[in-house]
Amino acid sequence: MTMIRLAVRCRPEEANVVLGELAVLAPNGFEEEHGAGFVEYAIYGAEGELPDLGRIEAVAGRGTVEVAATEVPEDWADSWRDFHQPLLVGGRIWVRPSWAEPHPEAIDVVIDPGRAFGTGAHTTTRMCVEMLVELADATGPGAALIDLGTGSGVLAIAAAKLGWDPVTGCDHEAAALEAAAANAVANGVELELVRANLRQELPTLAPTVVANLTAPLLRDVAAGLEDRELPRHLVCSGLLVAEVDEVSAALTRAGMAERERRSNGDWASISLAPA
Repeated sequence: MTMIRLAVRCRPEEANVVLGELAVLAPNGFEEEHGAGFVEYAIYGAEGELPDLGRIEAVAGRGTVEVAATEVPEDWADSWRDFHQPLLVGGRIWVRPSWAEPHPEAIDVVIDPGRAFGTGAHTTTRMCVEMLVELADATGPGAALIDLGTGSGVLAIAAAKLGWDPVTGCDHEAAALEAAAANAVANGVELELVRANLRQELPTLAPTVVANLTAPLLRDVAAGLEDRELPRHLVCSGLLVAEVDEVSAALTRAGMAERERRSNGDWASISLAPA
């Protein structure tokens, strides 16, 4: 069987849009590579089974993205596994695929690449986990937490293992909720999973909210916070550095106040509390 690597290369300022679209279209997770003036995402699949990426070109704008398909060696599966390596995040959370060994001194979170976005490797996911670890260390995990846009469930699972209870994962995609449910079982944690369209209405929030989303969705979250009880802690990621001020301002208008901001490469995260 011929396997294909389908790569999407774009300018950093288009990366957030491309990432959001690819997270829906990618059947088996994706790689990410940063270079001088570009970000490249790649997906793998059999010839004829890969999704049509014309939607990404249409959304991001033709001429701003490049889509290229190349054949990969016969040992592609082993090579792809080599790409997904375990990570120690926040000094406490060991995020690993099932074929990697546990860490003897860290909290084990097992997430295999699959149809839902989030293996823990993406910069925005790592920053969210780091903030959750620091929040748990500083104030204790507290009670309930909700993960808006849970994807594979990696943030919700990490939160549950850090001590938040109950933990809810929310996503619009059925495949994401299925993946999160399977990953929760594999990790021995309980998650309440809710299907919701964040563009239309927020679900019932918890005292702690984590939202690793695109900037447009975070602006929708900000709008949904108006006229409701605000969370005590809100961790937002999925933002390009150039988008942080606008999203932070929207959340400020909703009654939140930015407490911390951090960045890594092109990506940024913020944590907020009621003003």
